[in-house]
Amino acid sequence: MNPPIDAPLIHQAHALYCELTGQQLRLLYDRERAWFELLKAGHTLADVRRVIRYLQREIREQRRNVGALKLSNLLQPDRFEEDLNIARIRLEPPPKTAPRTPTTQTSNSERQRLLHTLDTLRRETGI
Repeated sequence: MNPPIDAPLIHQAHALYCELTGQQLRLLYDRERAWFELLKAGHTLADVRRVIRYLQREIREQRRNVGALKLSNLLQPDRFEEDLNIARIRLEPPPKTAPRTPTTQTSNSERQRLLHTLDTLRRETGI
């Protein structure tokens, strides 16, 4: 069950957006309604922060247009959900694989190759 969506939460979300983007936008009725719908869909302030940070990074790397951060674009539920899911995927570190331990045969063959290279260098340099 989602927490109730009240005016202070909507004001917090809008203030967070303004803080992270450096904009000063008035919270008019249409914007307030859009924030309400987004929060009602179950998105949190942490989600808003994550999507904005993701979009800022994408814009810096020139993979997205600065228009993606327009409030009217950000508050479209379908786009927000898609960007949130992409941000979550990209933020996950790649799965860690166990380091490959060389077998004795591989270690010996690598050692032989290095010794051969060293011998070649010694002969060429006269050391």
